[in-house]
Amino acid sequence: MCKRWHDWAGRTLTLEGPPMTDLTVLSADSRTDATWWRQAVVYQVYPRSFADSDGDGLGDIPGLTSRIPYLAGLGVDAIWLSPFYPSALADGGYDVADYRDVHPQLGDLDDFDELMAVAHGAGIKVIVDIVPNHTSDLHQWFVEALASPPGSPARQRYIFRDGKGPDGSRPPSDWISHFGGSAWTRVPDGQWYCHLFAPEQPDLNWDNREVRDDFLVTLRFWADRGVDGFRVDVAHALAKDLSEPLRSKPTLEDHPSMPTDGTDPLYDRDEVHEIYREWREVFDSYDPPRTAVAEACAPSSRRALYARPTELGQAFNFDLLAADYDATAFRDAIAFCLSQAAASGSSSTWVLSNHDVVRHATRYALPPGTDLDEWLISDGSLPRADEETGLRRARAATALMLALPGSSYFYQGEELGLHEVADLPSGALQDPIWLRTQNVKKGRDGCRVPLPWHHEGNAFGFSTGHAWLPQPAGFSRTAVAAQEGRTGTTLEFYREALRVRRQLQTTEELTWVESTDPDVLHFTRPGGWHCLSNFGSTAVPLPDGVVRLTSGQHVAGVLPPETTVWLTEWAPID
Repeated sequence: MCKRWHDWAGRTLTLEGPPMTDLTVLSADSRTDATWWRQAVVYQVYPRSFADSDGDGLGDIPGLTSRIPYLAGLGVDAIWLSPFYPSALADGGYDVADYRDVHPQLGDLDDFDELMAVAHGAGIKVIVDIVPNHTSDLHQWFVEALASPPGSPARQRYIFRDGKGPDGSRPPSDWISHFGGSAWTRVPDGQWYCHLFAPEQPDLNWDNREVRDDFLVTLRFWADRGVDGFRVDVAHALAKDLSEPLRSKPTLEDHPSMPTDGTDPLYDRDEVHEIYREWREVFDSYDPPRTAVAEACAPSSRRALYARPTELGQAFNFDLLAADYDATAFRDAIAFCLSQAAASGSSSTWVLSNHDVVRHATRYALPPGTDLDEWLISDGSLPRADEETGLRRARAATALMLALPGSSYFYQGEELGLHEVADLPSGALQDPIWLRTQNVKKGRDGCRVPLPWHHEGNAFGFSTGHAWLPQPAGFSRTAVAAQEGRTGTTLEFYREALRVRRQLQTTEELTWVESTDPDVLHFTRPGGWHCLSNFGSTAVPLPDGVVRLTSGQHVAGVLPPETTVWLTEWAPID
């Protein structure tokens, strides 16, 4: 079979037999390796903002498929797809109306199967987002629940309760939504339903056996189509204490301040692990076993529970993402995450940006302690970001992250050095946080602006139509076409970093080398791989060795400020 796709520059690529064997990243043997995920580089794709194939301004599955050559050339091991399911987009696709289909605007199941074939042909694994805490209010189950009486089996799939007060006009509890306001919405017959996020996202009742069994079917549906793994959204919230009377929880506690004994009424309850042990049985029924990674905002001491080999196998560590650009903060985060990985028998996960946070090139461009919500509401003007400094630090942090044992997750566009689009006009905002907080918080749209592929033209090559979120004029300088093949660009730095990492990657040990300079982190990996990162504002001497990678300008014998360098003790590989 022969397929033709157009790459970012408009060139035609012909794929015959196993697609793109010349761009294969992993060998056939490594594609079946059951532990491929332990040190993988995973690229997060937000499908609606990656590439649009039909000109409607919304990224889609065929658009992503056409860019697989770009991702293979970048050198990633896997892609993680944010939700692509049928959805009203009340929360960027995390309000799922059908867990076993593709949103019509994004394609269909045949398009998904084609993506799987092309990605696997290029040696790229595919991880999909699974959203088990809540459905869309358009899901057939919830439509049925609204049409059914209180106490009916249809309502028992969700969390319906009578209200408080003589007429039931007050919410059943003081639980609040992550998007602002009450976590309860009243329906016409007087009952209320729970939604920890938007009203369009009713929470499922995971005490219900039918809910548990249906999700096992969903996991098999995608695994049977060749999906290699699952990213589990809000993995810590499925099990809830629904005994009467409902317990009070009037605040959204950050996970460090949550109970550490699994007794919170809503989050990180011990019972949630029963669910994931069942999921692991499904994963292990495949050869190779399917993998999973938990988005679990649990107390730090309990995060490793989700990563046990009897459950999901990995859990996201957001410690680096949350850390200021500071040597001590980074070392503490790294040491803790590695200890957690050892405790669970898993490997650590590293991430600096994703679809829910301000991009790290921008975070590092702002003074420490900046309130990012206030900064966004000021359209990014107070304080003003030093973008040059932010990008320099972002590249240094990325090089350090890639040298760590474990898997590294990238968010689309960071390889282009994209900054947060902070000045989106209010009329363009689509994140439910904007409305639910009465326009107090701008939300997450600024990191979800569609990617620039060309340095000119309509939507910078993302689409032949108008992009669903407006792109800034500065995207012309950061587009793929503007950076391709140019020494020193962020895109070429990422490509080189992944190429060298593959050459040097070894077992998962790390040894710290103590430095007399508190702004310098230095560690080694087996085989003589040294990573040195200078977080300070002055240059320091660089030890002897062969420089294999630098995040900034190479100066012989010197480690410049805010720069990471990789050294080896032998001649470089051709």
